[in-house]
Amino acid sequence: VDDIKLKNCDDCDLVKYCSDKCQQDHLPQHEVMCTERAAELRDEKLFKQPESSFMGDCPICFLPHPLERDSETSRIIMSCCSTTICNGCDYANQKREWE
Repeated sequence: VDDIKLKNCDDCDLVKYCSDKCQQDHLPQHEVMCTERAAELRDEKLFKQPESSFMGDCPICFLPHPLERDSETSRIIMSCCSTTICNGCDYANQKREWE
């Protein structure tokens, strides 16, 4: 029994089959659920947000830099080390210096 290699459904990975014949025999019962799950997997892959933006992350708060460059969400480049930090971290640093 342990020697049998079960094959996953190619589309949904929810069901395992012992043979191609078994998979074909079960297809009428499995087809609707398989189609729905395959669509969910496709949507997850298609609409998954990247881990960070191509602009990189702020090295202080580790939040991704925004993609747009308007005045409220712009990035600050530190002249001492050429590191890009977010406006929030720059504001917190300036507030700390004022106190």
